[in-house]
Amino acid sequence: MSFIEENEISANAHGGTEITKRTLAKFVPEELASHFQIIPSRVREINPEKIRIYWQHDLAEDPEVSHLKDVNSRNRFHQFVFSSNWQLNEFVTKLGMPQDEKVQVIETPIETFNVDKKDFTNGIRLVYFSTPQRGLEILVPVFEKLAQEHDNIHLDVFSSFKIYGWEETDKQFEPLYDKIRSHPKMTYHGFAKQDVLRKHLAEAHILAYPNIWKETSCRVLMESMSAGLLCVHPNLAALADTSGGLNSMYQYHDDPNKHAKMFYNYLNHAVSIVNSEPAQNYFKFVKTYADSRFNISKISSQWEGLLNDLIQQYPTVESRSVPSKMFVYNT
Repeated sequence: MSFIEENEISANAHGGTEITKRTLAKFVPEELASHFQIIPSRVREINPEKIRIYWQHDLAEDPEVSHLKDVNSRNRFHQFVFSSNWQLNEFVTKLGMPQDEKVQVIETPIETFNVDKKDFTNGIRLVYFSTPQRGLEILVPVFEKLAQEHDNIHLDVFSSFKIYGWEETDKQFEPLYDKIRSHPKMTYHGFAKQDVLRKHLAEAHILAYPNIWKETSCRVLMESMSAGLLCVHPNLAALADTSGGLNSMYQYHDDPNKHAKMFYNYLNHAVSIVNSEPAQNYFKFVKTYADSRFNISKISSQWEGLLNDLIQQYPTVESRSVPSKMFVYNT
């Protein structure tokens, strides 16, 4: 077994969770890592000789984590790590997760951006970079309307289930992708590697993210804030937690039409102010906040500190054994 587990879903994926765990693995010394089995989200096998950390990335209502309602299942693990305070509170409320010394929140680390001053010579660039079911169907008609009122805007869309290796799932969104492709002020990029995406973010001005999908933590926001973008998004799930309340954040609405109307108003305002000097100065403050809060060096140190503490608590193979009363969970 490897230090941080892969499973049948994650092995060929390149989403935020996969980027996070593969980046973290590079920062933890090999000798220290050898004592641990870190399981992100989905439990497949248990190594009785390792210190076992269950690292949560899913929602509390996900069937893969419902076994945590049972104390015998929880007892298989020495530590639980959550991606946000919002996510932890959801597990406490919905699954009865106790709040004790076995629980810790360690936020998602990112590689920060080296961005100084934004260039508006070629107009205002908006960007959406997430899978399509998270709000792209709201963004496209809203942008079509905005494009009729603003000559100097362009939307770049980086969105595809190829990021998870699920090309077939993209088929249901092809009409939406075609609408983007056919619009003169929109560009559909599909799935792009991190270096390509990061270059676009460094040159973009506004994150247009009318998210309708509950997220336990949001790498899209973290990277956008670090890249100096004006981030427009609702307060759904962990988005408020992730943003620190610093972005252009509006009240989420279950009704898609009312959500779209609210999003339009906020995005229209964002376009009108984004290139002003006061706004640009504020985004530098937001960038400093994100760079400090989500810094990979800081967060990897938190992980290393946790691992060293756990080795002190469970120094031998015998001390790490799985309790004899085992929970059996059938998926």
